[in-house]
Amino acid sequence: MKKIIVIGSANTDMVVKCATLPFPGETVLGGTFFMNAGGKGANQAVAAARLGGEVTFVAKVGNDIFGRQTVADLQKENIDTEFVFTDEQSPSGVALIIVNHEGENCIAVAPGANACLQPADIEKVSLHEAGIILMQLEIPVTTISAVVNKARLNRQRIILNPAPAMLLPDELISGLFLITPNETEVAFLTGITVTDTISASKAAGILLDKGVQNVIITQGRQGAYFKNKEEAFTIPAPTVNAIDTTAAGDTFSGAVTVALTENMNWQKAVQFAVDAAAVSVTRLGAQASVPYRSELGL
Repeated sequence: MKKIIVIGSANTDMVVKCATLPFPGETVLGGTFFMNAGGKGANQAVAAARLGGEVTFVAKVGNDIFGRQTVADLQKENIDTEFVFTDEQSPSGVALIIVNHEGENCIAVAPGANACLQPADIEKVSLHEAGIILMQLEIPVTTISAVVNKARLNRQRIILNPAPAMLLPDELISGLFLITPNETEVAFLTGITVTDTISASKAAGILLDKGVQNVIITQGRQGAYFKNKEEAFTIPAPTVNAIDTTAAGDTFSGAVTVALTENMNWQKAVQFAVDAAAVSVTRLGAQASVPYRSELGL
């Protein structure tokens, strides 16, 4: 089964590119402004679609111009939007992003309708058709738990990108096929600060002991560390001129999902995802930065 169902958030990103990130109370002048489609769920859906996946996206948007534009943009990416629901009471989600000259960013998100995606909505989705279900943490954890419980009964594979960072119940973690935290997120989940292979192995081991089957810790310029009960390895990232890291993790998650639906082994799957993420950081924007399969030479 190669169908991918991505369940998650859809936002409109409002981005200011400037020389430095402001300190609290500081105003920074001289930036440039642009607006584009974002949200971790939508970013990952676009990444999976552009990299060769057959994608259905499940989300909730407001009955406003941002919501309508979100659906139109996703359809242009050949993503099935049948289950992008409209909430009549809440606005669509928005994110305010500041990016500095080194590509580092700070982000504030107003979730809007994303916070209204409930387990009852999921009951309307044919989850059993998915080879892999991909989720993140910009929708209610109760909804994520409901999906995990349902998928566990169907013996389906779930990938969770645990962003933004937060603590998760062990019962949820134990139902995952793969978890893909970055260094900040894995510290929240395990209490381990990842600085090298030894600490990455220790943190991944804690998650494996909680029941998740596979762990990938993304480490930015350092690449990605993989571990399960049979093997462990690091895939280094290629050296690139990073200008915006906004959707690097989302690109990685979408890419590794596609790779697994194509039955790549773990080494090839992680390499594919690292390469895709490396391309994304050389461009501005969230979905705008996601590469196409042809750009990876595959």
